[in-house]
Amino acid sequence: MPPITSSNVAQAIVKLVAADALPALVGNLVMGNLVNRNYEPVLAQAGDTINIPISPALEAHNIAEDGTVTPQNPDLANAQIVLNTHIEATFQVPDVTKVLAVPDLLRIYMQPAVVALAEKIETDLLGKYAGFTANMPVGTPATAITEPVIDAAESALFKAKVPSAARKFLVVDPDAYSAIRQIERFSEYHTAGEAGVETLVSGTVGKIKDFLVFRSQFVAKTGTSTVTTHNLAFSPDALGLVIRRLPQPIPGTGAIAEYAELGNFGMRVVMSYQPNTLAQQFTVDVLYGCAVLRNSFGIQVYS
Repeated sequence: MPPITSSNVAQAIVKLVAADALPALVGNLVMGNLVNRNYEPVLAQAGDTINIPISPALEAHNIAEDGTVTPQNPDLANAQIVLNTHIEATFQVPDVTKVLAVPDLLRIYMQPAVVALAEKIETDLLGKYAGFTANMPVGTPATAITEPVIDAAESALFKAKVPSAARKFLVVDPDAYSAIRQIERFSEYHTAGEAGVETLVSGTVGKIKDFLVFRSQFVAKTGTSTVTTHNLAFSPDALGLVIRRLPQPIPGTGAIAEYAELGNFGMRVVMSYQPNTLAQQFTVDVLYGCAVLRNSFGIQVYS
C-alpha cells in the first residue's frame, strides 16, 4: 500500500469531485442525451475541426442470370464540427476537508456548476433549429400544437427516408408540452388505454405518433409581437455533439486535473489553491462543438 502523502490525497480529492460531476451533468441534459454524440479521449484545443463521416447513398441494381455486378463509387460525406465552445463553471471551497467528510456538501457545491454547463449545451443544441431547412416547418407560431401538426412532422421525416427503426424525438417548450398532454385522444383511457391514464396521472406524455416527447426550458423563441417557438422533431443523426479532452495543466503550476468520462461524455475537473481567499478552487470545464449532421432528418415544429 503506497504511503499517504499530500500529493495523492489532493489527486484523490479531484477524482472524487470528477466522479460526482459527470453523472450529474448527464442527468441534467435533454438534447445532449438524444443527439448523435461523438467523444474520444484525445487532447484537443478550442478551434479544432472534427470530421464526422456520413454514410453515402447506394442504389440497388437488378442482376440478370450470368450478369455482372454494377460497381458504385460512393462519396463518403463529412460533417465538419468545430470545437468552438469551451465552457467552465468555477467555485471555491473554504474547507475542503469538511466537504469530503460530508458528501452532501460536495453535491451542494457541484450541482449549480454542473447545471450551468448542462444549460449551455442544451441552449446551443436547440439553437441549431435554423439549420433544418430541408423540410418545411409545420405548425403555426403562437398556436398550440395539435395532433395533425405532430402527424405532419412524423410524415415529413418518413418522406425524408429516416429509417423506420431509428428513434424519433419531439422536444418542445413547457407550454407546447402542456398542450400535447391535453389532446384527448392521447390522455383518456377510452381512447389511449393505459397510456392515456399514465399521461393523465403522471403528466408524462411518453410516446405519440412514433415520437418520444420531451420538454425543455431552453427551446429557442424568436419574435416580439408574435413569438415563434422553434420546437424540434428529429432523429439522432440530425444533430451532432462532439466533445474532446482538454490538456492537463502545466506541471508545477499548483493545479491538479482529473478527467471524468461516462459513455460519450467527458469533462475536466481542475483543483487549485487560491492564496487570496485561502480556499481550494474547483473548475469544471468542457470543450465541445455542435452542428446539424443530416438536414433532412430534422424539422421545426412551430408553436
